[in-house]
Amino acid sequence: MSEPDFSNIFGRSSEDLHKIVRAEGIYVYDSEGRRYIDGSAGPICVNIGHGVKEVAEAIAKQVAEVSYVHSGHFYTESVTDCAEKLASLAPPGLRRVFFCSGGSEATEATAKMARQYHLENGEPTRYKVVARWQSYHGNTLGALSMSGNIARRSRFVPLLLDFPHIPPAYCYRCWYGKSRGECDLECARALDTMIRATGPEYVSAFIAEPVVGATLGTVPAAEGYFQLIREICDEHGVLFIADEVMTGLGRTGKMWGLDHWETVPDIIASAKGLASGYLPLGAVIASEKVFEAFSGGFAHGHTYGSHPVVCAAGAAALDYLVKHKLTERSAELGVYLHERLRELYDHPTIGDVRGMGIFAGVEFVKDKETKEPFPPEVGLTRLIVEQCYRNGLLVYPGYGTVDGVKGNHIQVAPPLVVERSEIDEIVNLLDRSIGEVEKELK
Repeated sequence: MSEPDFSNIFGRSSEDLHKIVRAEGIYVYDSEGRRYIDGSAGPICVNIGHGVKEVAEAIAKQVAEVSYVHSGHFYTESVTDCAEKLASLAPPGLRRVFFCSGGSEATEATAKMARQYHLENGEPTRYKVVARWQSYHGNTLGALSMSGNIARRSRFVPLLLDFPHIPPAYCYRCWYGKSRGECDLECARALDTMIRATGPEYVSAFIAEPVVGATLGTVPAAEGYFQLIREICDEHGVLFIADEVMTGLGRTGKMWGLDHWETVPDIIASAKGLASGYLPLGAVIASEKVFEAFSGGFAHGHTYGSHPVVCAAGAAALDYLVKHKLTERSAELGVYLHERLRELYDHPTIGDVRGMGIFAGVEFVKDKETKEPFPPEVGLTRLIVEQCYRNGLLVYPGYGTVDGVKGNHIQVAPPLVVERSEIDEIVNLLDRSIGEVEKELK
């Protein structure tokens, strides 16, 4: 990793970084005066757009009143206000909110919550969380143990918990060789097989993203998938955790991604759009069934959980989401976004366009008929993302789409305040960038 000559930061990237000095709506501006369209919302975080004054005012007001108290001793009105607003938007029966500082903390907390739930119910052997390959649930060690993102796991496997994984719901590349509408949801039934093979007495929960984000590039499950998952979890006394860190709060065109399947989980992990990137905020939303099992409180927490200023930002962001009907906007304009993106099928490298709402993924292939991916050494995702960047468009890169090693995709998910004309600009820039890379690759 090279050391930037302008900073003492030990960063997550070896790439040269550009200094951003201003942001507004769906645009960010660097110190050299260049404008970029934030086509991946930061990434897939800034749901309400950049520069919302109501959020800045709420933060300033809370800082002026009280900037911090420890949640083990006190609470502030901003905390209860944010919890109440979030609970009011949650699915039926889920209204107990535990705050933390981000998505990885939230999913990690769900695993611990599920473990303690079974302890409180007199089932002390239940601790394993079943997850899916080609999923992503966060970078802390517990969250990474649940994640099925092979590239992110590979360096740290010796540190990870031995949690079971089942195949993903990935219709474009079905692991069972079936096609959509002609299968028996084998990918969902695999959960029943895994629970029985592991021993139900050892399984505490199943966790899944309703639409798989970073690892698969915005892949929704098939119709009926999560209804069947719910039945299997109930049959075995296993809690169902919905990882809505990326999909929650309007991103897919419904308040929660799982709403598309008319299914209610036991626990939700939320973050990203919760405070829309203005400050780091995550939350776990638990059902009454889960909450009522806890006789002495949840044995978990962090110093900055239920931070007064952060929760003020979250409450203001939720207010803005509801006031401006951004969930409905995501549903309406999401249709247009996907119509425009499907025009990219004219490119020889576009294999699949998928997603829900203002949440889209594009998978690239070397051969459309066979779905053969490009060799990893080509670095196709990097080439496309860099060309988009040069053309003033930011998109979210993804690698290892097929099996954790091979495969390339990007995610297109601008802030939910995006205008129809701005969607045109995003797709036109993406079309141009892909074409320029294809020409270079011949």
